[in-house]
Amino acid sequence: MSFGEVWVQPARAALAAITPLPPSLTPPTGPTNSRELRGAPAFPTHSRDSRSASRGTMEPWILLLGAGIALGCVSGREYLYTAPDSCEGRCGEPFSEEDECHCHAECVTQHNCCEDHERHCGPGGEGAEDGARARDGFSSSRDSITDQELLELSEQLYGADHNKARPSDIAINPQHLAGPDETGDKQDRSPQPLYKYVNEELFSKPTYASFIKLLDNYQRATGREEEVTAEELREQERFLEEVMKTELMKKLFVFLQGKNRYSSQQEFLQDLKQMWFGLYSRGDGEQDSSGFEHVFSGEVKKGKVSGFHNWIRFYLLEKQGVVNYFSHNFNGPWDSYPDVLGLQFSWDGFYKEVGSAFIGCSPEFEFGLYSLCFLARPGRACHLSLGGHRLSVQTYPWTKSTYGSGRRFIATAYVMSP
Repeated sequence: MSFGEVWVQPARAALAAITPLPPSLTPPTGPTNSRELRGAPAFPTHSRDSRSASRGTMEPWILLLGAGIALGCVSGREYLYTAPDSCEGRCGEPFSEEDECHCHAECVTQHNCCEDHERHCGPGGEGAEDGARARDGFSSSRDSITDQELLELSEQLYGADHNKARPSDIAINPQHLAGPDETGDKQDRSPQPLYKYVNEELFSKPTYASFIKLLDNYQRATGREEEVTAEELREQERFLEEVMKTELMKKLFVFLQGKNRYSSQQEFLQDLKQMWFGLYSRGDGEQDSSGFEHVFSGEVKKGKVSGFHNWIRFYLLEKQGVVNYFSHNFNGPWDSYPDVLGLQFSWDGFYKEVGSAFIGCSPEFEFGLYSLCFLARPGRACHLSLGGHRLSVQTYPWTKSTYGSGRRFIATAYVMSP
């Protein structure tokens, strides 16, 4: 995969708990309402649209931002999510040609500063007391996350994905490779399903089982208010509890704690819950969306599929006959899982022109990798390495509403395909 990389000498102090970068990466070379898993599992693959009648009257829950989620008291981390077109929390960061605008000292003479550079980074500005303030607004340059550290940490998370599928667990049939002029014409050029076989024993693992229970909690159409029930809140908590038991997520927390992002695991968990599950409006004011719904479950907006970047969701809906695979425009170089596929498909007649997904990874791998990139490179390409192969993840913050002390929700996150 050909992705441009900016190599920065790594600051290794925060990676004490992580093994060194491999030499290969040296630059530059049931049908029940309770949805219980019983025996051969009957997985919840339909959305709230089709299940609301069968669940009876559900108790709505009004989201309260109170003492239970005390995110507003996190001193010194209020700039955690920085808009890519702002210098808020970015004063003195190194130049990167990928940035929309810049906040380093030379940007004034180079005429490429962000519009609010003077307010945040000029004399007397909000960031003037620390000209070395790192990307995303932490107290010093040692708290910044370098490109090299992202390469190292992503390899470590890749190695820690102990719940990923084995090569014998999944067989896919990519069929037609679509050219650039074919992805938008909505032609089904693959007569067979994408998935020939999936070992569904994977889905009995705790992180998989708790993830799957979340998938039918949403109305896919934007503009329709989401009602979060007490049961669904418990499912969110259970998923977060299960993923945090894994080595992968523990390793991610240790790294972020070392970078002054979080002071405790509880703070990390509460922030994950808000950034992924907190509701906001993609429509006309209705609380109709969240990062988790968009990325993992999928939405329909203006007659098109939006988000929907998860292989488990795709498999379950394809098995039901609800998703129809059309073609692929990219197949990654990995000979084991996780792999990456760029694909075209329809969902109940709604088309996805260019989608992308990790194939065969565990839920915690995708959840953790996207969270890392959202925290480290919000609104920017996040360059990573998996098994010696480069790839990039793109995330965007939701800019129209915030939580806590100005923190951003996740708008989207996806693995990029060339």
